Amino acid sequence: MITTADTYHVSVLLKESIDGLDIQPDGVYVDVTFGGGGHSREILRRLGPKGRLYSFDQDADAEKNIIDDDRLTFVRSNFRYVKNWMRYYEVDHIDGLLADLGVSSHHFDDESRGFSFRFEDAPLDMRMNKRAATTAADVVNNYTEEQLSDVFYLYGELKTARRIAAAIVKARQTKRIETAHDLMEATEKFFAREHEKKDMARLFQALRIEVNHEMEALKEMLNGACELLGKGGRLSVITYHSLEDRIVKNMMKAGNAEGHVEQDFFGRIQAPLRAVGNKVITPSDEEIERNPRSRSAKLRIAEKI
Repeated sequence: MITTADTYHVSVLLKESIDGLDIQPDGVYVDVTFGGGGHSREILRRLGPKGRLYSFDQDADAEKNIIDDDRLTFVRSNFRYVKNWMRYYEVDHIDGLLADLGVSSHHFDDESRGFSFRFEDAPLDMRMNKRAATTAADVVNNYTEEQLSDVFYLYGELKTARRIAAAIVKARQTKRIETAHDLMEATEKFFAREHEKKDMARLFQALRIEVNHEMEALKEMLNGACELLGKGGRLSVITYHSLEDRIVKNMMKAGNAEGHVEQDFFGRIQAPLRAVGNKVITPSDEEIERNPRSRSAKLRIAEKI
């Protein structure tokens, strides 16, 4: 499959998310989700000669899109380690961090990666980092019924999680579940026809989140960002489903993923960030028409106090 920067991923809320960073020409910025490089290119376009950009991506395929610019340092790593890598590069504070948490179009469209149920013969892989040991097939075939039920309920918000897990455990006793077709065959009877595609997408989403430890990685990245941002530095985050959006919202409001608000003696909220703007930014109708996958996107922006 031939992949270019343009086909790897169509940048969502490009102008809005970069505007939110309030780029300072000589500043230091981090794009923790490089992908096709669309957001990084826009950051570089607004930086001056002395500005610096560190762009992260754990997928080797993203390296094909690296931009030839002396101001850019590409880091092939999970963004959960952003704080460690900044320490490695002797960066003690940054002026802004961008995260586009959506799965790249490239991943959904590459049959060999197994992210989409559109390809029935696709292997159940779903690893963002192909060097990682555990695949979605490993989860489906090795987790206990209780573990599978928890994954589907917590990460897919599926009401029939228990029955789906039981069906998978029963099916794998006959043969190992290896492909998207195998998984759909074992579970499709629990999805009402009018909601089948939406629920199947949630099932695949749950497995992807578990395989890549996405919620844990997001929390670590956000905690690292809060520590790295200098006063007035900006955090610009695009989310696509309620689980990650809740974590981002809580972090920006309370300074922690759980949303536990701490107050001082005078009742003032003790949090490292404050929201920029009074409402969540969503794609325009025109953008959704150009890129239907942007439909569920939400942009939140916060500033270090």
